[in-house]
Formats: sequence, C-alpha cells, structure tokens
Amino acid sequence: MDILVFTLLVGAGSFAAGVLGALTGLGGGSLLVTMLVLFFGVDMHYAMGASLVSVIATSSGAAAAYVREGYSNLRVGMVLETATTTGALFGAFLALYVTTGMLSLIFGLVLLYSAWVSGRPQDDSGKVDDPPDPLATKLRMDSEYPTPAGRVAYHVHNVPAGYGLMFVAGGLSGLLGIGSGAVKVLAMDQAMRLPFKVSTTTSNFMIGVTAAASAGIYLNRGYIDPGLVMPVTLGVLAGAILGAVILEKSKPNLLRKIFTLVVLALAVQMIYNGIAGKL
Repeated sequence: MDILVFTLLVGAGSFAAGVLGALTGLGGGSLLVTMLVLFFGVDMHYAMGASLVSVIATSSGAAAAYVREGYSNLRVGMVLETATTTGALFGAFLALYVTTGMLSLIFGLVLLYSAWVSGRPQDDSGKVDDPPDPLATKLRMDSEYPTPAGRVAYHVHNVPAGYGLMFVAGGLSGLLGIGSGAVKVLAMDQAMRLPFKVSTTTSNFMIGVTAAASAGIYLNRGYIDPGLVMPVTLGVLAGAILGAVILEKSKPNLLRKIFTLVVLALAVQMIYNGIAGKL
C-alpha cells in the first residue's frame, strides 16, 4: 500500500475511534489496536505504542471541553488517578512475566459481564437522589453537572471499591497497551454511582495520565514509531474534539447503548486474541 494512502486511511480510522472514544469515555485505544492490527497488519507492540499516545491525545482533546462545561469531576479524577498510575506501572512490570494472551482472555470475559450490567435499563435520576457517602463527603467528591433543566447535584459512593477497580484498570493499561477506559467508566458508573455523563467525561480526564505512565515503558522498549503515531494522534485528537461537542447534546441512555455495544465488540476482540495467541 502507498505510504500516503496508508497514512490517510489510518488517520480516517483514528478520527472515527477518537469520536467514539470521547463519547463513551473509552479513549479509543482498544479500537485503534484492533484496527491497526487486523486491517493494516501493524505489529501488535507498535499498535499498542501508537494507541497509548493516541489515548493521551484523546484525553487532552476532550478533557478540556468537559472540564470547561462542568461535566468532569476533577476531585474524583485526581484521587482515583493515583490508583491507575500505580496500577499502570505495576502492569508494565508484570508484562515481563505474565502472558498477555491469558490476561486478554480474562479481560474479555470481564467485559462481557460488564456489558450485560451496563446494558440493563438504568436511570441516572436515582443516583442524584442517593444519600451522601461519609468518605466521599470527607474527601469533598460530591458535585453537580449540567443538564437541559439546569445543574443537578449528585453524590459519590463506594470510594474504596472504585479505587480498587482503578488499580485494575491501570494494570490492564500497562499490560495490554490500552487506556482501560471501559473499566474506569464501569467503576464510576456502577460502583461509585456517578451519572453516566460524569463517568465518561471523568474517564476521559483520567486516561491520559494512565496512558502516559504506560507509554513511557513502551517508548523505552522502542515500540513507538513516529511515522505511525503521527496520523493516529492527529486523527484521534480531531475526533475527540468533535466527540466532546456531540456529547453535550446527546442523551445518557443513547450513550449507554453505544457504550454497551462497544464493550461487547472489545470483549469479542479480547477473547479471540487471547485464544488465538495474538497478544
């Protein structure tokens, strides 16, 4: 394939991944790895390296808009980020000793369950009326977010459970070269009971730092190719900015359905790669 055509196609695919990553809080990393490996024949390690850099771009492109509009919960993000960065470094260390194929298979099964949980009908309004959580109140995590009817206050719950899941998300980032946005969103949406838009936007705020911790390991190993990273990063960044605009006007239930479908696709990908030994 001609290098110009290759670059344009990779950029277009990265743009689509950036839009979806910004809308769902996944960061688009897993989608990019799948696209680069299956459709363009890129080596898995280089695809992971480009994916991690693109996740940083997604977070930078979307997070600024979300923070400005008041969707992201910065205090929740900063507290939980200590767990994800620690997990990312730990995961990168474990990658030397644990086969990623087995981890990919386990992660795929977890995602299947997560998609089933996330796909059940839920109403964010019930979360808004929840009683305060003592630990979250002490850490001043409770906040509010904009809705068509005005700003609505909400409470944060189960901080220890969310913190533990964030460590797992960071570990998966270091092991598999992804932003692990799916685990972050589910931890905040299901365990900590944040409104879904707050979960996705706070995930976008966090994944850049998590990916940066993992990307340093991949850079040190020589798995970040500037010729591949350039179209991927530019495409994802443009898509993330558009995704941030779309999210402000979208409905939470629609986002939840999109999220569920994407998680199902990721689960199939992870299970297949784990069984086929492609990671």
